[in-house]
Amino acid sequence: MTTAELIGADSGGIIVIKALLVFIFCVLLTLMSVWGERRIVGRMQERPGPNRVGPFGLIQALADGVKLALKEDLIPAAADKVVFVLAPIISATTCFMSFAVIPITGEVTLFGHKTAMQLTDLPVGVLYVLAIASVGVYGIVLAGWSSGSTYPLLGGLRSSAQVISYEVAMGLSLVAVFIYAGSMSTSDIVAAQSTWWYGVVLFPSFAIYAISMVGETNRAPFDLAEAEGELVGGFHTEYSSLKFALFFLAEYVNIIAVSALATTLFLGGYHAPPGLGFTESWLGGWFTAIWFFLKVLSFFFVFVWLRGTLPRLRYDQFMQFGWKILIPVSILWVLVVATLRLMSLQGAPRTVVVGFASFVVLLVMAINLGFDNAKKKKLQALEVEVSTPSFAVPTIPMSISTINVSKNGKGGDHV
Repeated sequence: MTTAELIGADSGGIIVIKALLVFIFCVLLTLMSVWGERRIVGRMQERPGPNRVGPFGLIQALADGVKLALKEDLIPAAADKVVFVLAPIISATTCFMSFAVIPITGEVTLFGHKTAMQLTDLPVGVLYVLAIASVGVYGIVLAGWSSGSTYPLLGGLRSSAQVISYEVAMGLSLVAVFIYAGSMSTSDIVAAQSTWWYGVVLFPSFAIYAISMVGETNRAPFDLAEAEGELVGGFHTEYSSLKFALFFLAEYVNIIAVSALATTLFLGGYHAPPGLGFTESWLGGWFTAIWFFLKVLSFFFVFVWLRGTLPRLRYDQFMQFGWKILIPVSILWVLVVATLRLMSLQGAPRTVVVGFASFVVLLVMAINLGFDNAKKKKLQALEVEVSTPSFAVPTIPMSISTINVSKNGKGGDHV
């Protein structure tokens, strides 16, 4: 049976149980992610990290959550109270909805019923995830607008511009996956990677998506929407207590969601790495969930690694990178992939396909070299302009107290 047929045969009770399991997994992963991030960054910066609450500090995130929930809940007098309360709820609920179409396991048995750990299998599942991610940004924008303060408003505006910029590149990076898989269904894309993972076959798409998902989640070095240096705390400056905790939860669940989507589209989903396919039948098929979460956690480690090593970009650098580099490269790569796919489907000789790919690589290298030369010439011209000012430089008059120096190099008397 296909995944769609397995899911279609689920009863209402099985669907509720699967939804609860997904929700519990997301919350537990969030708590462990907060702890893991603080421990990993602590090791990178030669400090211990949380190690007091519970063994190895494992309950620190839970203690922080309880502390936030018990804090005083403040609403600014100038805030739009209804929108101010709805904004964190929108952010927290939409990030959970993305997991509805993510296939976590293959065929498993749940309470004697054969199913798959996927709530639904939409023909346009990937577009559904992108749409939900776009709606989640409304929570950040509305939070900044409804606070009635300048800094949150600037943070919300930055976030909206950031998401527009990087979602375009992210969407274009997925077009190559759709072309090769022939479907937008997440389960079909996972099934199409039974031989080769798209992270290898379509590595440029994988790299563009990996960069875009960091910008999409407002994480360092792209966390310009909540840059404390100039915006205090960004869009959530005026939030406290449980509302702030919801934004905190949404950020980490969103990281897990984009990592799960990257695992599904580029790393074979729940399938085992090459050579370990025999493990997929262990535990009645449930072992595939372990492979899935190991891949997701590897992406999360990269998020933490970036935060611990890279400084925050300037906003103009950030926007220039998205519009002038990622998007043009994504468009060029889509054209190349579409051409290669059409040539292979029409039975073109392998030498022709390899020749076209080589021509594209040489063309890209030539364009890159041309841009580098133009940049060097621009820098040289700027240096010349700085070293030779266009305005007249007056001569410095000799002072009466100037020391006379004799011809033999010895100092003379003061005049």
